[in-house]
Amino acid sequence: MRGFVLGGTASGVGKTVATLAAIRALENAGHAVQPAKAGPDFIDPSHHERVAGRPSRTLDLWLQGEDGLRRNYARGEGDVCVVEGVMGLYDGDKSSTAAVAEALDLPVVLAVDASAGMESVAATALGFRAYADRIGRDVDVAGVIAQRAHGGRHADGIREALSDGLAYLGRIPPNDDLEVPDRHLGLHMGDESPVPDDALDAAAEGLRLDRLMDVAREPAGAAEPAEAVEARASTDADDDRPRVAVARDDAFRFAYPATIERLRERATVEAFSPVAGDPLPPCDGVYLPGGYPELHAAELAASPALDEVASAAAEGTPVLGECGGLMALAESLTTVEGETHAMAGVLPADVRMRDRYQALDHVELRATRDAPTASAGSTLRGHEFHYSEADAASDAQFAFDVERGTGIDGDRDGLIEHRTLGTYCHVHPASGAFDAFLDGL
Repeated sequence: MRGFVLGGTASGVGKTVATLAAIRALENAGHAVQPAKAGPDFIDPSHHERVAGRPSRTLDLWLQGEDGLRRNYARGEGDVCVVEGVMGLYDGDKSSTAAVAEALDLPVVLAVDASAGMESVAATALGFRAYADRIGRDVDVAGVIAQRAHGGRHADGIREALSDGLAYLGRIPPNDDLEVPDRHLGLHMGDESPVPDDALDAAAEGLRLDRLMDVAREPAGAAEPAEAVEARASTDADDDRPRVAVARDDAFRFAYPATIERLRERATVEAFSPVAGDPLPPCDGVYLPGGYPELHAAELAASPALDEVASAAAEGTPVLGECGGLMALAESLTTVEGETHAMAGVLPADVRMRDRYQALDHVELRATRDAPTASAGSTLRGHEFHYSEADAASDAQFAFDVERGTGIDGDRDGLIEHRTLGTYCHVHPASGAFDAFLDGL
């Protein structure tokens, strides 16, 4: 599958809009587009999925390593992959956009803010290409999308300035309708505040599809194709497979597609909605992903599902809660407005929302004891981004020491009770954490 990485000169330059416009333009031309996102994001991919009609794949060197990165790319479906970058092209000490592009040997399409420049757009882009040589990185900045560029003389001036070194891949005109509202944790999700179709179509029309497809190329390195995954997933009869209940609703939205794939390879996945009042399905294990439990705290408090999760946990059923899942497993959750709601009460902590984020980083944890996702002495890599803080009881037990990141109290993460683990750290299946969880069922 050919592909390219859509990077930006900085955060806020319009990478997401440029990515959505590229996906729409390619889909309108009859291509099957596989979207992807560099970095451990859950929100931008929801916008990708709405436009492309298929889940966006996560590409992160810290979470997956090079082999895992290539495998996750190869498991995508389509004839062209559009990878949205994270922050500015070279920003990010553990998994920058440039590092992802280099690991896959994919070209970079650079989104540059052209609202107040013409020749300077070319100078900026050429500087980003030259910087790769300066730092000894094999990063191929192949072309430019001019963000917020007008037509006529403005677009012509940018194209002429780029003619000696970089491909001009089109422009996206200024349009207030292309802005996606944001909130804590980032933008609104794709199904909450989608970019209007007419605005997206207008943006797509300004891109040069022939040039984009000329730039795209096959990634380097062999990886396991999707067919091998599907074959493994069908080897066992359903009756012989463990059953994993996975919370999937507006409160529990942040699960990587690869995580659900991995669970389905080895188990029967039963989705349920605690917010809607669904009962906990009969299961051998429970997974509560991250999300926005604070926006649905009253519904969760009234839901029978949390009481049933608590009962299952007390009986020894393994339960894994990540970030929002940790919050739901706690004794209580207090919203930013000061309203306190009872949660499942499995883990000895009270959680409170704050006005600003409490942690944002790639994470490395070392297990100090055997836990559902890791054995004692092993390490896990993941990511954390949360606005809540958890006040754990003085006698609370933790499964991990934090070697990088913040965790629950700055030094520790992974509250553990019975066979239930709650952590602020989101992990990718490439870490082996979900295999360990399934092994314990």
